[in-house]
Amino acid sequence: MGSFNRRLLIVDDEVDTCENLSDIFTDLGFQVDTAEDGPSALELVKRNAYAVALLDLKMPGMDGLELYGHIRKLSAGTVAIVVTAYASSGAASSVLEAGAWKILSKPIDFPKLLHLVDEALNQPLILVVDDDQDLCDSLWELFRERGFRVCVAHDVPEAMSKLSGQQFHVLLVDMKLPGGKGADVLDALHETNLNARSVLITGFRAETEREVQDALRQGASAVCYKPFDVDELLHIVRSLSSSRTIDPSKQQTSTVE
Repeated sequence: MGSFNRRLLIVDDEVDTCENLSDIFTDLGFQVDTAEDGPSALELVKRNAYAVALLDLKMPGMDGLELYGHIRKLSAGTVAIVVTAYASSGAASSVLEAGAWKILSKPIDFPKLLHLVDEALNQPLILVVDDDQDLCDSLWELFRERGFRVCVAHDVPEAMSKLSGQQFHVLLVDMKLPGGKGADVLDALHETNLNARSVLITGFRAETEREVQDALRQGASAVCYKPFDVDELLHIVRSLSSSRTIDPSKQQTSTVE
């Protein structure tokens, strides 16, 4: 199931490289923005949701590693492909360790680049909504390592904003959130992401039980109680993110304590 977002960001201090790649991807039906330095790229990221960012590693001032660190904080769901003539360098390895997806050597092999972009766009897109920053970081790493794109929101207004801007495959939402309840986010999901599935997450089983049961009756697909059984959580999300239809009568509940 592909993404509806085909917007790319290309960042390279070589103007010709930006222009050439922009022309090619635009002709292929992508929306493309370009930037010649890190600060300009970050201004674009603050205004737009990019599915993929193509980043030059070696740039004056802010290099690709520092730039990706900022992009991940602003737009965790953006998949980064780093382009460099120094693919075997320690800096290249550091970018991958920071969460960038792939390294591509210069000069660019465009058919290979296009294949990587298509592959990235076909990774299921997940939105994790939880006010626990450490948990969000852990889930981001867990799912990114397994081929998912992962956006993050920490409160109800931020979740609403992300739901209005992108089409997600699966929503993981905490039932207790700053600025509202998980049920508020589920309502927005049903209005804006008609085909998305939802997984309820909570560490307060007794306190939220009524809300959980109401949400399941209204279409939520599963509930997972903290602390998670990681394998079970992965199994549920993989199942829900696939293209096959989920039978509502077979809603899943992970009850591992």
